[in-house]
Amino acid sequence: MTRNVFWLVAAACCWLAVSTGWNGASLEVRAQQTGPAPGTESGFATFQTRCSMCHANSVSERKGVRGAERAPTTDVIRQMSPERIYQAITSGSMLEYAKDLNDIARERLAEFMSSRPMGSARTGGAEQMPNKCAANPPLADPAKGASWNGWGNELTNTRFQNAGAARLPAAQVPKLKLKWAFGYPAGVSSNGQPTIAAGRLFVGSDNGYLYSLNARSGCVYWSFENGSIIRNSPVVAPITGQGAARYAVFFGDGHANVYALDAQTGKLLWKTRADSHFVARITAGVKYYNGNLFVPVSSSEEFSSGSPGYSCCTARGSVVALDANTGKQIWKAWVIPEEPKPYKTMANGVVLYRPAGGAVWNSPTVDPVRNAIYFGTGDATTAPSPLTTDGIMAVDIETGKLLWSYQATANDVFMGGCGGTERSEACPTPMGPDMDIGNSPILITIANGKRVLLGGTKSADVFALDPDNKGALLYRVNAAGGPINITGRAARGSIVWGGAAGDQLVYYGAGGAGLVAMKPSDGEIAWSFTGPPLAAGGRGAGLGAAPTAIPGVVFEGAGDGRLFAVSSTDGKLLWQFNTAQEFKTVNNVMARGGAIATSGAVVVDGMVYVGSGYAISSGATAGNVLLAFGTD
Repeated sequence: MTRNVFWLVAAACCWLAVSTGWNGASLEVRAQQTGPAPGTESGFATFQTRCSMCHANSVSERKGVRGAERAPTTDVIRQMSPERIYQAITSGSMLEYAKDLNDIARERLAEFMSSRPMGSARTGGAEQMPNKCAANPPLADPAKGASWNGWGNELTNTRFQNAGAARLPAAQVPKLKLKWAFGYPAGVSSNGQPTIAAGRLFVGSDNGYLYSLNARSGCVYWSFENGSIIRNSPVVAPITGQGAARYAVFFGDGHANVYALDAQTGKLLWKTRADSHFVARITAGVKYYNGNLFVPVSSSEEFSSGSPGYSCCTARGSVVALDANTGKQIWKAWVIPEEPKPYKTMANGVVLYRPAGGAVWNSPTVDPVRNAIYFGTGDATTAPSPLTTDGIMAVDIETGKLLWSYQATANDVFMGGCGGTERSEACPTPMGPDMDIGNSPILITIANGKRVLLGGTKSADVFALDPDNKGALLYRVNAAGGPINITGRAARGSIVWGGAAGDQLVYYGAGGAGLVAMKPSDGEIAWSFTGPPLAAGGRGAGLGAAPTAIPGVVFEGAGDGRLFAVSSTDGKLLWQFNTAQEFKTVNNVMARGGAIATSGAVVVDGMVYVGSGYAISSGATAGNVLLAFGTD
């Protein structure tokens, strides 16, 4: 894009006017034709390239652009529906200036800015579903029954379910059969992992709704429309001071809002924004402990921040502590504590800022012994890379004060959009390897009584830290069997979404290296499972989703849509099910499965639950279904 054309398009963005009335086709069908859609990086790239100069996070970032003072900020735009945004760039005031965009690009832009698929507001509510539960009896105490509450099922993020709560002996696993399927109306990418508490299932979707279902039958109690993608695991916990509400379900969304709903009725109790940056978002599960919520904050900024029209970079990752009863902020622990400041103005008038980066993509781990919170951190988007990026941070649970940090990869400064001829002067040289620690730290006690904190890297390294000695490194090994790689990705294998810890071994979904079992005392590999190919002569699927362990069994999802159950002692295959197909659903929504690439299975009371169709990463297959398996 020439400079003159760029300024013309940027100025045109300042006149964005929106209206209602577009009747979009269902994304359930469109996703099968075009692949990943909502919240994908392509929509953000279009925004950064064409509109960010006028619709920036603040008026101060838009100085010098004609008409910018009249342009709505991104905050305003992101509260609009995708239909309103789409109409403006298709048949509204922006038509003349967006006519070179194809329809898919326009849809991606509208869906990214709104953080939900088109058509979802009209079709997503429980009131339109035929499978409403006949009654809504009082919610039992979630702490007294079998549950899987939040991402890691407990404070320490082991992703392990004991025998009493799982009620699924290894000998019964081969008998698992599909019991019911629930379709997310207008959903495209099945991102959320369900929470099960008091016999109820709570799950969010990219369609901007949170649902409460009966965990046994799949009937729906209620839905809540928050208006933005929910990519994480809800948490159910007690709440006080909110009228008749006894228990609340807590979750975050694609606009960095945190919600507390009455778990009985779905009524909104409070809503708090955890971060004001226009691309801040919550992509991992909140954690509840002792009346407080710990909220991880990430952002979309690095995806295409190398565009010369984007005022890079100002988003910083953090963990925010909220009072669970009121939603009021207690403290905020920044990965990069220094506030970004302008350091350069490029020839096109775009101001560059630093420092920035360090997104938190994972659910925090709670250590009551050390009164600490542990979480993984992402790469930097501006140089120099702070020591707190690409590693593990430990902060005080009462104040958020930094206790210690461990950096797994140094000097990693990364941003997308730097590969073309039109690139920002903010683009780092050299470009970093993009080695975010996206998985939740796992806190365990090994056989000799020593406590160990485990994490994984995108180069498939597993490292063990000493939480009782300021995070001192105990060992670091490669789960793929290759050499330790602290500067880039391994030739095969990558740990992104996490691991699980059983009675004797820890398990990591290591992508092309398969599901790997290791001894937690020293990282020695006990066995690995790569999965049989779908067809003769084919290759096994990438096993990158977070595993789930129960006594004798490990469940692992695959990028091709298969869900595997293997023996936890030797890795032998016990059961598999291909979720990449169409399903008849209890709520009569057209639904199909796809990649199981992030969230793992959940096992409670003899049932196995898994979402299928994560379509945000490149090459993944879309889907909009939640599946429930049982043996009886």
